[in-house]
This record gives sequence, C-alpha cells and structure tokens, in this order.
Amino acid sequence: MTLQVHQFPCLGDNYGYLLHDPQSYETVCIDTPDAVAYLREADARGWPITAIWNTHWHPDHAGGNAAIKAATGCEVFAPAAEAAKIEAIDQTVGPGDTVRIGEWEAQVIDVGGHTNGHVAYHLPEAGIAFVGDSLFALGCGRMFEGTPPQFWASLSRLKALPPETTLYCAHEYTQANARFALHADPDNTALRDYSAEIDRKRAAGQPTVPMSLARELATNPFLRADTPEMQARWGGHTPPETFAALRAAKDNYKA
Repeated sequence: MTLQVHQFPCLGDNYGYLLHDPQSYETVCIDTPDAVAYLREADARGWPITAIWNTHWHPDHAGGNAAIKAATGCEVFAPAAEAAKIEAIDQTVGPGDTVRIGEWEAQVIDVGGHTNGHVAYHLPEAGIAFVGDSLFALGCGRMFEGTPPQFWASLSRLKALPPETTLYCAHEYTQANARFALHADPDNTALRDYSAEIDRKRAAGQPTVPMSLARELATNPFLRADTPEMQARWGGHTPPETFAALRAAKDNYKA
C-alpha cells in the first residue's frame, strides 16, 4: 500500500499536507500553518495525527505545532538549527538524518537559504519530497536569511534528486512565478507551454502544486542558473552569481 497525500488550501495562499500511511495508520502533518484546518481535515478522514515534520520556523509553517500537539499528543520533529524559534519540539533533525512514517523513511535534506536552517523531507521509495519554501513551481523562496552560494547549494541538492520525484511546495505562487520566469527565460518553449497550462488550471480553480522535478529542471529559471543561456542573459561567472542576479531581479519584478 502506498502513502497517501491529502493537500488542502489554508491561510491566504498556503497548502496544508497530511501524509498518511494506510498500513500503520500513522499520519504526519507537513508543517502547521493552520491548526484548526489540519485538525478538521484529519478528522474528516479519520486519520489520527501522529507526528509533525516542520521544514522551517516561519509562523505559517510552524505556528500550529502547540495546538495540534495538545489535541493529538503527536510528536514534533523540527530542524535543529531553528529549534529556538519553533514551539513544542520533541526531536530535532538535521541534514543526513531520517524520520519515519510506518515503514517509510524520509531523508532530511539541507535546503537553507530562505531561512538558514530550512530542511526538506524526501521519501525516495515513495518518489516524493516536501520542500517547504525552498523551491516553488517556477520559483524559489525569497532569500531572507541565507546567501546566494548557500541557496544555490541547496537547490543543487534538490536538482540531484531523481527527476521523476514529485515535489510538494507550500504556496500557490505559480502564476506570478510564471510571469517572472517568462521574463527571465523568454526563449524557453517548454516554459511557455507550462505557463499556458498553469493559466488554464488557475482559471478552472485548480492547484498547480505538486510539480514534477523533471519539468522544473527544464523550466524553472532558478534551477537553470548553471546553464550557458541563463548565464549569458543574466550575467555571472558561476551558478551562485547568476542565481543571485535572478533572485534580485525577482525581488524587484513588477508584472
């Protein structure tokens, strides 16, 4: 039996995720932007929440920890580097560690840059990864705490995952990201096709998340900072320099 992912909108533009193992009947909250929504969605499915896996400290990712733990008695796992900023932690994790849901193992990956201690959770046997705010469909997180070399190294770790990996990010930012991506990489025909599909999905009220790593590798400008065409267009002698130029341009972009 395979793992089940229940995705639902919460707050303004966040996605909530419940990861459920039908065999062990364990259920993990991936981040906790809205405790009420998570408890409601889990209860509606009869899924007992047994753990929380936090990706980083921002309140729209860890703000519901205490309330969900109080209601369910679940165990909270959070990045060690951000433990001082996260409530109700039972166990800290860092790059190279593993966490489990039933017999399934998740590898903890360092994706610092948006925040310095940000982690992702990759379940290789399930072919999925929960990446928080490190990577978005056609975008990446704003660099609040990290440096361009750090963030590029983090994205490179995600780039190295199997291309068939399905990525679950934390926000519905894709349509705005697509507008900048087309500005950054206007000759990319795969990107133009992807952007048109995104517009159709949003017009129909459908989510654009999760996304395929293979498709992001071909179309996401931030993952393409190591390509000759992006370096020629945006400058930089190294991928971190080109990434820095792209991130600065996105921060100032007005569609």
